[in-house]
Amino acid sequence: MATSRSAQPVQDRGTDSLDALVPAAAAGDRTACRALVDRYTSMIRNVARGYRLGESDIDDVAQTVWMSCFQHLSGLREPRALPGWLKTTTQHEALRVSTAQVRSTCMDPSDMERILDRTGVADGSADLLRAEAGEAVRSGLAELPDPQRRLLLLLHADAQPSYRQISEALGIPQGSIGPTRARSLAKLRRSAAVRVYLESAWPVADSA
Repeated sequence: MATSRSAQPVQDRGTDSLDALVPAAAAGDRTACRALVDRYTSMIRNVARGYRLGESDIDDVAQTVWMSCFQHLSGLREPRALPGWLKTTTQHEALRVSTAQVRSTCMDPSDMERILDRTGVADGSADLLRAEAGEAVRSGLAELPDPQRRLLLLLHADAQPSYRQISEALGIPQGSIGPTRARSLAKLRRSAAVRVYLESAWPVADSA
C-alpha cells in the first residue's frame, strides 16, 4: 500500500485512539496500518479459532480479513466501529472456509444417517453405499437455498461452531436455528437424489 504524501505519520503507541489510527491507515500511513494489525490480529485469530479451523486456515482467514479491511477502510465512517467490523468480517470468512471444508469432505452412510435422522444400513452394505450416500447428500444439498444448505453443513459437521456463532455468522436468531434445521432436513429428504438413495438403501418392504 503506497503512503499518501498528505498523510501525517502516526506513532505506534498503545494509547493511539482509533479516531487517529483509522484515518491515518486509510490515507496510507504504514505505521498506523501496523498498529491496527498488531492491536487486532489476536482478536481476529481468536474469532476464527472458534470455528475449529487449523492454524494454516486461521492464518489465511486473518490475511483475507486484513486485505479486505485496508481495501475498504476509507469507507468506514466511524473509526470506532472498526473492531466490530473486523469481528463480523472474520466470522463470515471463517464460516466460508469451514463450510468449504465440509462441502469437500466425502460423506459415508453414518453421515447420511446423522443428517437424515435415519439409523442402520441394511444387509451390511455400508461400504457399497458410501459413494452413493456422499453423492446423494451433496446433490440434495445443492437443491437447497444457500442459507439452509450452510446451516445444515455447519450443524452436522464435526468441526461445527456453536449456536451463538452460527447465529452471528448467518444473521439469524438462535431460536430459529432448530425450526430452520427441521424445515431444511424435510426439504433435503424430498430432494430427488436423496429420495432415490433412500429407496435403494432402505427399500420399503412389500405389503403382506
